[in-house]
Amino acid sequence: MSINFYSLGAAEEVTGSKHILEVNGKSYLIDCGSFQGSRAESDKKNRNFGISADKIEAAILTHGHLDHCGLFPLLTKNGYRGNIYATPASRDIASLIMMDSANIQARDSTYLRKQAVKKGEKFDWTPLYSEKDAIQATSQILSVSYNRPMFIDSNIKLEFHDAGHILGSAMAMLKINNDGKEINVLATGDLGRKDKPIIRDPARPPAADYIILESTYGDRLHENTEDAMRKLEEIVKRLVKTKGKLLIPSFAIERTQELVYYFHILTDEGIIPEIPIFVDSPMATNATTIFQVHPECYDEGIKEAFIKHQKNPFGFNSLHFTTSVLESKALNDRKGPLIIISADGMCEAGRIQHHLIHNIGDPNTTVMTVGYMAENTLGRRLLEKADEVKIHGMWLKRRAEVKKINAFSAHADYAEAIAWLKSLDTSRLKKIFLVHGEPKGQAVFKGHLAAAGFPNVDIVKYGEVYNLA
Repeated sequence: MSINFYSLGAAEEVTGSKHILEVNGKSYLIDCGSFQGSRAESDKKNRNFGISADKIEAAILTHGHLDHCGLFPLLTKNGYRGNIYATPASRDIASLIMMDSANIQARDSTYLRKQAVKKGEKFDWTPLYSEKDAIQATSQILSVSYNRPMFIDSNIKLEFHDAGHILGSAMAMLKINNDGKEINVLATGDLGRKDKPIIRDPARPPAADYIILESTYGDRLHENTEDAMRKLEEIVKRLVKTKGKLLIPSFAIERTQELVYYFHILTDEGIIPEIPIFVDSPMATNATTIFQVHPECYDEGIKEAFIKHQKNPFGFNSLHFTTSVLESKALNDRKGPLIIISADGMCEAGRIQHHLIHNIGDPNTTVMTVGYMAENTLGRRLLEKADEVKIHGMWLKRRAEVKKINAFSAHADYAEAIAWLKSLDTSRLKKIFLVHGEPKGQAVFKGHLAAAGFPNVDIVKYGEVYNLA
């Protein structure tokens, strides 16, 4: 039996996760995510799929973020009709994300065509896929709960374990029967962190022979929650003093709900005054509903604190969910102090761009980043405090303050990842493959892993084939 592994995305980069496990010539796809970054480069990468749909035997989705699920509609558009295995919560979230992506592409196409007509330029860009393709992809997702092993082929058993990253996120353990000998391959997807609110800590799966491990924060440590809460308190108190606005570009899934939870706690304890908070993202509003219907993913602490007392961790008196474009636009005329949480997390699309256009030139505005900003994104340029940024073709002076809080990241840092590895049974571990990270961070992480007793580590190169048996 031959077993090979290779990557067609998130190899020495952070977005576009797309990995292939090949067993006896049959290909099994682990995640099918969109690349994010500069528009032209991302579009080119997303259209160059790398593998024919008819070569894929089955597909696995680790979680519902765009960079892990965003190209499944393109896969089905290209003719894939097999199963896509995911947890129930991931199915719901991915459906929301894929439909939103289709909507954004349709709107972008209309907008860019109008701009081209105005300039007398030729326009031939078409969306990667439509809502119809997103619906087709969702119809092919087969829900599998955590810790419920099932065969996805005659000699391959799949079992999901909680990754502790976002609601429904999973590590995929693939147990391959190799002529009577079992070979276990664990794909972590995005590895979460201990002691986060709402969702559980990352699970400890059985012993694996090979681990495909994410490395987003391979060279960094996160702040602790207490320091982050103090920083959040300082930012809000400045906001009240200046009567300004706090703009938080946030992923609609998990990060938004977690921020609301923390604001809820700070307000309840009287640490910050009650000021208006607007979640200006239709997707985040819908995602919050998904959170409410999947309590099976909750951490025990949140069950005790909120379910037992019949309170809602996702809402309080000063919190408002906008539903229409008119409500969103009205926020630009509203006086501070107020907080706006809006998607997209990397500022590459969505309503956050419009809020930045209207407020980035105001020194009383604060932009607070709370997650990873990939290279060549607007979020990264803001994080690096660029004096000018380009949004919708306009160059804008940045006078707003930019603050960063890393403690709200849903990705494990290198110390947390190593602690998780050390908690596992690694008696049969042969090799760790690093994916989903930038080269510099991965090189540092590889050194940390060696120092921690994990010397057999490969940084996965795009398209390079790694033999497992």
